[in-house]
Amino acid sequence: MKDQTEHSVHRIIEIIDRLRGPNGCPWDRRQKRGDVGRYLLEEVYEVIDAIDQASPDSLKEELGDVLFQILFLAKMAEEKGEFTIADVVNGISEKMIFRHPHVFKNAQALEVGEVRANWERLKNREKGKGEDEAPPIDAVPRSMPPLMAAHKITGRAAKLGFDWKDTSGVMEKIEEELAELREAISEGRKDRIEGEIGDMFLSLVNLCRFVQTNPEDTLRSSLERFTARFSFIEESLKKEGRPPQGATMEEMDLLWNAAKETERDR
Repeated sequence: MKDQTEHSVHRIIEIIDRLRGPNGCPWDRRQKRGDVGRYLLEEVYEVIDAIDQASPDSLKEELGDVLFQILFLAKMAEEKGEFTIADVVNGISEKMIFRHPHVFKNAQALEVGEVRANWERLKNREKGKGEDEAPPIDAVPRSMPPLMAAHKITGRAAKLGFDWKDTSGVMEKIEEELAELREAISEGRKDRIEGEIGDMFLSLVNLCRFVQTNPEDTLRSSLERFTARFSFIEESLKKEGRPPQGATMEEMDLLWNAAKETERDR
């Protein structure tokens, strides 16, 4: 199994070498890091979709796409004399060993919470910080999707003591932001409306933290329900020989409620 894995990895590295070589693919040779970074992000989201679909075949394919982009980036760095693929693999191997002393050193059994706390202390030590020092707010990557970044940033602020005591405080903040949004809309000020909507998003992300749900997963589930219900509307109208544009809002609303009833019956 080990020999087979090594052969497979060596093969894809040779393929990337050829693609980037003088007689390789013009499109692959012209790629920049920023281009590959965007492809990598897209592929990671496709991995998440495959996980949600519980499809082993899709997951296998999408993991291959992610691996290709990672190896491709490493190859580009190797061409510049910065580091090699081996450096990447050795680096993460050493990091995992260092951050799991309870496995690779003293074999001490720890609870999940202790493992997480120890991970953060060791991570800080690697970066030359105090072991109990919280990560700075501005350390969240700028390219991270805003909803995910909001969850991380507000969570870090909370660890520094900038947070409500309980859920009721968050709910009051949401009501306050909603009142300010209504006021901005009544004034017709686009700049203020955008700001107040952003504040509403942020307050809802804080609520997600308090009720221990991930905002991205929550929104994704709502989008899936919306898509399923609207597809039900489209299919129902199609059976009547009508497009959605030919139906009134009242008719579509009735079908929407019928779709919700169908969900409850499952």
